[in-house]
Order: sequence, then C-alpha cells, then structure tokens
Amino acid sequence: MPDLATILEASGALSGAAGLGYAKVRAPRVYWSLIGLPVTWGRFATTYRSTMEACGLTVRPSRIRAFVGRHGGRREVLPELPKVRRVRGTATGMRVRLRLPAGLEPTDVAAASERLRHAWGVHSVRVIVIRPGVIELRMTGYDVLHRVRMPRQVPTGPMVVPVALRDDGTVFVRDYRRVPHALTLGANQSGKSMYQRNLIKGLAKLPVGLIGIDCKRGVEQSAYMPRLSALATTPAEAAEVLEALVREMESRFDLLSKHGVSELWELPEEVRPVPLVVLVDEVAELFLVAAKQDEERRDRMVMQMIRLGQLARAVGVFLEICGQRFGSELGRGATTLRAQLTGRVVHRVNDKQTAEMGLGDIAPEAVPSATTIPPDLPGVAVAGDSSGGWSRIRTPKTTLDEAAAVCREYAHLTPDLPFLAPFRPTRLIDLLTAHESLMAPGQTSAD
Repeated sequence: MPDLATILEASGALSGAAGLGYAKVRAPRVYWSLIGLPVTWGRFATTYRSTMEACGLTVRPSRIRAFVGRHGGRREVLPELPKVRRVRGTATGMRVRLRLPAGLEPTDVAAASERLRHAWGVHSVRVIVIRPGVIELRMTGYDVLHRVRMPRQVPTGPMVVPVALRDDGTVFVRDYRRVPHALTLGANQSGKSMYQRNLIKGLAKLPVGLIGIDCKRGVEQSAYMPRLSALATTPAEAAEVLEALVREMESRFDLLSKHGVSELWELPEEVRPVPLVVLVDEVAELFLVAAKQDEERRDRMVMQMIRLGQLARAVGVFLEICGQRFGSELGRGATTLRAQLTGRVVHRVNDKQTAEMGLGDIAPEAVPSATTIPPDLPGVAVAGDSSGGWSRIRTPKTTLDEAAAVCREYAHLTPDLPFLAPFRPTRLIDLLTAHESLMAPGQTSAD
C-alpha cells in the first residue's frame, strides 16, 4: 500500500505540473490568475524598496522628515520612495498606483521600466499618468499579443469602435469624436487589411454612412458593398465622390450656421445629419498618375481631401486613409494631408523611413518599435496620436467572409444619402445577391 500511495502522489504531482505547463502555453490567463499573479504580487511586496533604490527611483528625504527621523531615535533616515496607493490584479497582469515624491517625474519611472520588468519578472511595464504626481504601473504578466483574445467588456460610445488589443491588455479603440482622422501604414502581408476588416466590422454596426474608395477596382472593399453608401473603384470615380463630399460638407456648415452651433453633435437630433466615414484603401492610387492630363484631377482630389481633413470633423465627416507609404514623394499636398491625420497606426514596414512618416512627427520614440515588428506576427502594429502617447497593438484574426457577413447583417443601417445615390453600388449588390442565390447550399462566395 505505501508503494501504491507513493505512485499515486507522484502521478498526481506530475499531472498537476503537466496541467500547469499546458495552461501556461494554451491558457495563459488561467495560469496567470492561479500562479503568476500571486508570485508576482509577493515578489513586488518583498522587493519594492530594494528595487526602487537599485533603479534610482528615490529622493532625499525632506528636512522635516529628516529632523523627525533623527530625533525619533533612528540611526539612519531612509530615502523617500514613491508611495504605493493601490495594487490591483487583472486577468492579464497587475496595476500599481504610485504617488511620486517631490523631485521625481513620470519620465524617470518610464526610463526605468525595463529594469522594473526584469526585477519583478513580468512581460512588460508601462507607465500611465493618472494626474499630476500620480502614476500607474501597468504590468503585463505574459505576451497578450501572441494570441489575441478581446475582453468580454469593451468600451462603447456613439462613434467608438473597438479594433485591437494593446500590449497592456486594454482595448484599443477608434474614437472618432476624439481622433477624427487617421492614417494606417503597412507593407504587404503586415496585417493592414486585417485591421481594416475589424474596423469595418465595428463601423457596420453603427448608424453611420460608409464611403469606400478602392482604386484597385474594388478588390478589397467590394465585399462590403451591402453596407456602403458609395464605392469608387477608379480615380475618376474617386474624384467625383470627393467632389460630392465637399459639397455636402459645405451644406452641413450652412446647417450649423442656421442653428447657431459649432459642430454636428450640438444639432437637435431630428435635424442632425448622419456621420460619414470615408475609407481610402490605397492612398497612393489617388496621387500617382500615368499621364500628364491626369495631373489636374490628381491635384483637385488632393485639395479636396485636405479640405475634408481640415474642416470636416465639425460636420461629422471622418477620414480613414491606408497606404504602404505616405511621404512627399507621392506629390504635392501629401505632407499637408498627412498633418491632418491625427491618429497613426503603423504595421510592419519595409524601411525605417516609412515608420518615420507615420510616427516621427508625433511619437519619435515609437519608431524603433515599429521597425522591429517580426514578419511572423501579422496584425501587430504601433498606434499613436498627436498627444505623443503610443502603444503596441494587435488585431484579432478576422476573415473577409466574416466582415462581409456583418456588412450584410447590418445592411439595413445603410443611410439613404441622396447626394451619394449616383455612387451607390446598387447594381453590383444585385449581381452579388443573384450570384449567391445560384450557389449550392453551403457554398460561399469565396469558393
């Protein structure tokens, strides 16, 4: 019997170890909650002072504290540390709120974040400023971008679209009222199309008008036709669509002036026009021309996009522009347009200059991170905005059929926009519907 008991105990221990090893690889959230979080919490609690002193995150004590310490019987007055206000565990890591002593600033802690990461054995440490003098250390226990799982509860709002997962476990959203226009850059097979699919999936569920400009004959955006209010598949059609958008922008400004308000959201709901999102798949196709007679049309399109970027936010017209590169080599007006695009998302790129085009003017320290994205992790990108903040993100895997199915499901939300009626892909939608009705049961359009 003792031998049998020993065998059972050993087999149980081996099974438990194997289960933990499996959970660490296949279910990292479970492993972190059961093992990683308690171990990290204990390591943080026992080594906090020594780690802060080793990282140089201490200041000399104030005169009052030194006086009290000397007259209180202490032989040595210890340096001041950031005071721990709160420690909270999450499903992906741990958050520590600190009160900084006089003489320390958030950049000091951010500069030591790599040393803190190694000292406490976590995957990453990011420093977030809560308010003056108070910061939060967002520790991530494992690589949340290796296998993306969006949280059940995501931010919502009238113009808020959850798109990806940040490297600190929070959700990256496109909030059009806060960041109206954005630029997405990335090389082939970098995950740029995946980002657009997730964005369109979220936009399709909102009461907005979607305008597609895909000058590659619509190969990327034709699958979203049931939800599009307009689709331009050639530069000539794109010029006409942009003309119509500029005229609509001017009429909306007349409406704002009539009601004495400064932006769309201040209008009464019964007269408020529907917000519009313009999706440009490859911006270089609008800039590059093959013949001299096309230069005038190109210059007119660029001027119209610049006007939309400068003025259209107030009337609810937003730009989502994609491309592989976006610099001055595209032609006159390229850098002026780029300056209007507040949000930036840069996927894996082929050269450092492209990363600098997207991030160099808003978050220069993010450029090295964008140039080190490995090719075997499509969908990983660096997202930043004009505030200077940036983070690594990754979009969950979404197929073209899944995005197209969402567009068909929410096709009833497509607004009736008379000024875009000539560009509505009605005939193409009818052909697509007829094609699907002739297919065998279980067969998809991708087949």
